[in-house]
Amino acid sequence: MEQQSFAERLKAAMAAQGLKQADLIQRAAMQGKKLGKSQVSQYVSGKTVPRAPVIELLSQILEIELSDDSNTTVQPERTTAMAMREFKKSSKLDNVLYDVRGPVLDEADRMEAQGEHILKLNIGNPAPFGFRTPDEVIADMRQQLTDCEGYSNSKGLFAARKAIMQYAQIKGLPNVDMDTIYTGNGVSELIQLSLQALLDTGDEILIPMPDYPLWTACATLAGGTSVHYRCDEQAEWNPDLADMEAKITPRTKAIVIINPNNPTGAVYDRAVLEGIVEIARKHQLMIFSDEIYDRLCMDGVEHISIASLAPDLPCVTFSGLSKSHMIAGFRIGWMVLSGNKRCMRDFIYGLNMLSNMRLCSNVPAQSIVQTAMWGHQSVKGYVQPGGRIFEQRNYVYEALNAIDGITAVKPKAAFYIFPKIDVKKFNITDDEQFALDLLHEKKVLITRGQGFNWDKPDHFRVVYLPQMTVLKECMGDLADFLATYRQA
Repeated sequence: MEQQSFAERLKAAMAAQGLKQADLIQRAAMQGKKLGKSQVSQYVSGKTVPRAPVIELLSQILEIELSDDSNTTVQPERTTAMAMREFKKSSKLDNVLYDVRGPVLDEADRMEAQGEHILKLNIGNPAPFGFRTPDEVIADMRQQLTDCEGYSNSKGLFAARKAIMQYAQIKGLPNVDMDTIYTGNGVSELIQLSLQALLDTGDEILIPMPDYPLWTACATLAGGTSVHYRCDEQAEWNPDLADMEAKITPRTKAIVIINPNNPTGAVYDRAVLEGIVEIARKHQLMIFSDEIYDRLCMDGVEHISIASLAPDLPCVTFSGLSKSHMIAGFRIGWMVLSGNKRCMRDFIYGLNMLSNMRLCSNVPAQSIVQTAMWGHQSVKGYVQPGGRIFEQRNYVYEALNAIDGITAVKPKAAFYIFPKIDVKKFNITDDEQFALDLLHEKKVLITRGQGFNWDKPDHFRVVYLPQMTVLKECMGDLADFLATYRQA
């Protein structure tokens, strides 16, 4: 009852003043306070009751008392037995955002549970769209399962790390060896592990804007501060190097790049990468490079690993089988340390400690790394003219740009596009509301741009993995929706 009554009081107070969730966040910022988008959404929906300081802040913003008649804590009902205390989520999660699987997806799941069919363009999960794991990989895993019942070395199986090392050497990564290659349950686990090993409370790390939000979330959970440098849409979403360097402070420890990029599909050329290396060299920064889409480049674009250009710098390169080999559910990724390892000795000690604590990554998935890396590369056919990803990319790019009020830069890799909305034309001030309105009216699910830590409500991400017939239906629904849409 307490959660419902607070949510009702909050929504009534907002309605009385004509305020939206974004307005609360903005007014809090004007007072030097921070409210997270997901926080406010949960308060309004009644999923969570804020703590007393947040209730007091919201009361000040709305100029109305939002607490109950006695105080801001939940009052247990009087019973003959002592009521159990309430266990709240950690405050470390207050500013963590992961809207790829967030409130809009929750609403889509609720609608599906009621029998509605949702067209999902929100997540890069190849298998549901017909991209299958190669038969050779499945056969090899089946053959090796009985040998995968125990733990492996915490860094991974020898054969898996050997295959990864050989690929890294072909990509030109310098000073690579078996001892500094780590397998993980997907790249996601290794991002979290590496940032926990590096960041102290208050340390800063440069992360692209837009980003893959896991990077920002993991930096926050590790106690660090994410500082977002701008990627320039007018320059095909390449990093703005001047903005990147301007945001470096004495507390900055590392630069993150996502290349090929999610959510924009950009691929950085040699000149851009060399510019980033020079900035890292000048300010003595570590480089983290997320390259999970490196085999999904199109139009003859060459992918260059930034670590190959930085033999004198500490570099960590991330990749895996989920995307470029269409093996998402097996959860196998890796990170390769290269370049100047002398200055990373204590960091490596931390990585080893954390790696040992989780024992090892998925051993059956490790067993097929060698086959997947060096066997038939089915993905090559997808990204050539006539291939599914290539043709679906072209169609979605053209279809989006044909909609009045939408513009999009053509992706060079991966399977995402990040179109821009004319917010003035559609009166959009809240991109989460835009995503919800589209979901409710057309049963189409997309991810809002601010879910990727973009600073304006003027973008959204589309996944173009579905079959062409589905994409055509979705693009038609989006065009029809925007023909009359105006945000209230």
